[in-house]
Amino acid sequence: MEAYLHEFTNMLLRWLHVIAAIAWIGESIYFVMLDNSLRTPKDESARRRGVAGEMWAVHGGGFYHNQKYATSPEGLPDDLHWSYWKAYTTWLSGFALFVLLYMANPAFYLVNPDSAWAWAAGLSGWQVNLLALAFLLLGWVVYNELCKRLSPNMERDGLLSLAVAVMIVIVAYLSTQLFSGRAAFLLTGAVMATAMSANVFFWIIPGQRRMVKAMRAGETPDPLDGKRGKQRSVHNTYFTLPVVLLMISNHYAFLYTHEHAWLLMALFIIAGALIRQFFVVMHAGKIQSAYPVAGAALILVSLWLAMPQGGGSDTARAAGYGPSLEEVHAIVTERCVTCHSQSPSQPGFASPPAGVAYDTQAQLQQLMARTKQVVASGYMPLGNMTQMTEAERATIAAWSQ
Repeated sequence: MEAYLHEFTNMLLRWLHVIAAIAWIGESIYFVMLDNSLRTPKDESARRRGVAGEMWAVHGGGFYHNQKYATSPEGLPDDLHWSYWKAYTTWLSGFALFVLLYMANPAFYLVNPDSAWAWAAGLSGWQVNLLALAFLLLGWVVYNELCKRLSPNMERDGLLSLAVAVMIVIVAYLSTQLFSGRAAFLLTGAVMATAMSANVFFWIIPGQRRMVKAMRAGETPDPLDGKRGKQRSVHNTYFTLPVVLLMISNHYAFLYTHEHAWLLMALFIIAGALIRQFFVVMHAGKIQSAYPVAGAALILVSLWLAMPQGGGSDTARAAGYGPSLEEVHAIVTERCVTCHSQSPSQPGFASPPAGVAYDTQAQLQQLMARTKQVVASGYMPLGNMTQMTEAERATIAAWSQ
């Protein structure tokens, strides 16, 4: 019953997280599109009222007229729309999922026993949990300091963007050294997502509140509040596509089990930002195909880099040897079925992870390619908790029938 309630809670939190993320990212993308699509109003009276840009749109059978004021409008309504709870809900639900799934079983999901850094490979559960929290916190602190020191008045945002890109590549590398593969991808995405939510909480919303307060008091708002809010919003929009990929990466073992996983991660992050840039400038009326072409090129490099190399089963076939289904199933039954069964005996599981069960030889046969990949890469069993030997891994890798 406890395992069932754990899994049901996991489902509800994941549902909430996805819904909140869709709403937040969708609204963020919409406002970036709106801001870049504004055109100088043709109506002289609108310009006199301080309207700096406007956009007409049609959607769902209705017509919409959006206007942006460069100066204080004549009056602000009491029901002014604010955008922040979607961001907070996304982060809070995501962090709750991280605690429920990863921090509750750190030795299983977080520790990287194959780390080249001996001290990281030897971390205990509570130590790696503290390290993960520090990783998230320091990620935000470093990013925030870069923004404050390199472009405090939003006059060197190009340099800042380059510095943030370098920082994220470093985060990707460190994460793969400190944490298990799947957790490394998730935590790199979480560093970016934490920066996004913290931008809203510490900078965007407080700046907007100060601007509204000044307007209602008949004072001139500090223009830096508006510029800073836009700076952080722009960073958030470039983070969106990479973060979405990193959050779904746990479904794709070929990514996080690769020996150069950090490089694959960096390539996809940069590719996502380049593709996002294409849409940003497109909404400003420019078509710059070099951005998506460069993004696609990086994805192709990732495809080539992650491509499995020959060996294993090919070598076995050349030598005239190939283990039987019965041999492989015997190993899998001993090393994998504690979790991957319709009725798992491993505490914490009410059903087989990812729906993968090996109760019968037929089930194993259907999952041959996937099983060989995750076992040969060393990713499964997680943390090698069932002590699968290298000889057993080689047998599964050589299986070809």
